[in-house]
Parts: sequence; structure tokens; C-alpha cells
Amino acid sequence: MTVTEPASDQAIVALLRARVPGVSTDPAALAAHATDRSGAGAPGRPVALVRATSVADVQETMRLAHAHRVPVVPRGAGSGVAGGALATEGAIVLDLSAMDRILSLDPLDEVAVVEPGVVTAGLDAAAREHGLMYAPDPASGAFSTLGGNIATNAGGMRCVKYGVTREAVLGLDVVLADGRLLRTGRRTVKGVAGLDLTSLFVGSEGTLGVVVGAALRLRPRPQTTLTVAAGFADVEDAAAACSAVARERLQPSLLELLDRATLEVVDRAQGTDLASRGGALVIAQADGTGAHEEVEALLAVLGKEATWSELALDEAHAAELLTARRLALPSIETFGRALIEDICVPRSRLAEAFRGVEAIAARTGVAICSFAHAGDGNLHPIVSFDAGLAEVPAPVLEAADAIFALALELGGTVTGEHGIGLLKRDWLAREVGPESLAVQADLKRALDPHLVLNPGKAL
Repeated sequence: MTVTEPASDQAIVALLRARVPGVSTDPAALAAHATDRSGAGAPGRPVALVRATSVADVQETMRLAHAHRVPVVPRGAGSGVAGGALATEGAIVLDLSAMDRILSLDPLDEVAVVEPGVVTAGLDAAAREHGLMYAPDPASGAFSTLGGNIATNAGGMRCVKYGVTREAVLGLDVVLADGRLLRTGRRTVKGVAGLDLTSLFVGSEGTLGVVVGAALRLRPRPQTTLTVAAGFADVEDAAAACSAVARERLQPSLLELLDRATLEVVDRAQGTDLASRGGALVIAQADGTGAHEEVEALLAVLGKEATWSELALDEAHAAELLTARRLALPSIETFGRALIEDICVPRSRLAEAFRGVEAIAARTGVAICSFAHAGDGNLHPIVSFDAGLAEVPAPVLEAADAIFALALELGGTVTGEHGIGLLKRDWLAREVGPESLAVQADLKRALDPHLVLNPGKAL
């Protein structure tokens, strides 16, 4: 496509309206679509919002943006917490949430083909009707979209057994920066023809192309799921017990850990008394045909250091045990703003990570509540502060910086499932090194030579 000179904002809007329906310049709509859940910074002022309803809408938008070098920020539900969907100054915000159809769901092949705006829990509910499930289960699953999950390679509590989003993506339809439609992967569970372009786009945060369709792998829904909980004197004992689960070669479908600070906030918000039962809580599940044997083994391992443990007697009891974990973040956000981190460390060093975060909280004087997908070493230190403050306080930023440093010191990563976005760009370079960053930049330029796709994010 021939590249023209940059056009004025008014000209871009006029061109968009001539080519694409669903264009808005309403200030309230622009403001609502310029932010996400991250609090990573003030968004820029978008020039227009495009509410795409078809692949053709996305292609036309990208053709125009490429020709006139206008930045485009793709978004779904805006549920990201790393700043990946914050608007760029003068950008077109491309809202894909209305592309929300499940195009097909094959129970025999266990494959669903979806548009990017399908809500994560909606696909899981549709799969349930056929005795299947969509395994990735991010905490935002009730409102996050699959396109956003793919963009960030989202995880969740079941990922310890079933893997993150990447393991569920078989193929993608992607609109490139110049408007071409690329199809990657396949609709089969196995296939190794050519380079793995599908994995290239999963986790790329809208910087390489716009996902407009996906073939996703479904799995049989377990007929039996059993839940156990165990309390510990302190978080280090709890983390050591979770590491022991891995050492014993057990494979729970869920293994979550909450520290005392988190339990106290949940108690305060929900009227529970979890903190009175110990300094840390571990919740685990086993599923499938061997669930009974697996859960007994989990109880045996966790019980060695636990101050108490219990097995859920029924689904209602299981839901009660999981309540603390599901309400952890909402409870924290009840009392202020939350800077949500998601470092990941080797499972063997989980106790060191919790101990390090506690030291950072003490040194900086900020409140940090930590909980973890302990089965894969994914720790969420949530730094909270006064919601009335116009800017993030310096000690909070200092604490976040120290948390990222801790992750790398322990041989881990600065993000396990939320992505880099704006929040962690400086730390990406420190983690992957200059050679890797240069190769990633080369790939970006090859697919997006004018750098119009989600500029300033991730890379």
C-alpha cells in the first residue's frame, strides 16, 4: 500500500467514517475507551473510536492507519492491568468487543472457533453444554475477552495443570498493520508445518497484528473435582508445603496461596475470620478419575506443616473454601487503588519470594498483600495505596521496582500472565537482554514498519 503524508485529525475521522461504520468522536466514549484497569499512567487523547463488528472493519481501519501513519490501539474489555490498552495520543482506538460470536464448537474435535470479543466465561459455558471446558481461567474471566487473553497470554488458577492461553490456541486470524489478513496454525490438535506463527502472536499485546479470530482447544470437563484447604503458621511454611507438592510429583488442578496481609483484608471487607486461623492459607484442587487418590496425597503433603486442614464435603463447601481466593483482589480494591503485579519465580524459590516481598513492604512502608498461583510459582504482590491520590506515590513505585528486581534475582520473570504493557517496559530489557530485545524490535518492524500498532507498549 502506498504511504501518504500524515493527515489532520479531522481528515482521519472523515476518512474513517467514509470507510467504516461505528466511528465515534464523542468525548465521553473516547475517555471511556482510553483507559484500562492498570493505573499505569494517564492515557493520551484518541482521535477516534472504531467499534468494529467485522474483519472488514478491522482491515479498513488498519489500511487507513498504515497509509497515514496513525497509531492504533486495539482493545477488548479493557481489563488488562499492565497498561497495554491505554490510548496513545492521536490514536485510533479499535474496540473489538462487539465481534463476539462463537462461530463453531465441535464436540468431537474439541475445538471452538471464536471472534475476539467472546467473553472467556461465555466460551466455557458453551463448552459445558457438551461436557467440555475452556481450560484457561483468568480471574477476569467473567468479563475479559478471548482476544485480550490471547494478546497477553493470560493465565489463571487452573493453569498449573492445563497451561496458559498459549496451550489452548491452535490457530489465529490476524489483521496485519497494512490490512492484510493472515491465518496461522490449524484446526487440528497436532501440526508442525512451517514456523509457529501462532505462538508469535500470542502474548504480543497487539503490537504485531490484531487478532480477529481464533481456533481454541477445549478439554473434557472433569466429572469429579475435590477441594482441600490448609492453614499455616506463616507464609514461608505455606510456600514450602506448596514446593513439596511439586517435589512429590503431584499434579493438582489448582494450588493457591494467600498470605496474612491478604487474609486480613478479606476479613475486613467480607466479615470473615480467616486470619484468626493462621498466617497463611493454601487451597488446592484435584480433578479427574484419580481425584480421590490425588486429594488424599495432597492432604498428606500439606498436612505435614499445616496447623489445620480440611476436605470440602460438597460443592457448596468447596465454593466456600475458594471464596477467600476469589475475593482477594476485590477486597483489596475496596480500600484503595491497587498496583497489581504478577512476577513468577521457580517453584523451589517461592518461599524466598514471599519473604522478599515482606521485606520490601517493611522497607518502603507500603501495604503489600500477596497471593499466588503457587503451583507454577506465579506470585501476585498487590501494592495498595490511597485512591484519592492523583498520582502513584513514590514509595509505591519504589516497591514495585524492588519487586521486579526480586523476581529477576530469584531467577524468575517480571510478568507471569499480565504482560508488559506500559508498566514493565524498562524491566523487559533488563530481563531478556539487548540481543533478544533487538530481535523482537526487528520482528516488530518487519510486520509493522511504520510502528502504528499499539506504539509504546510491550517492546
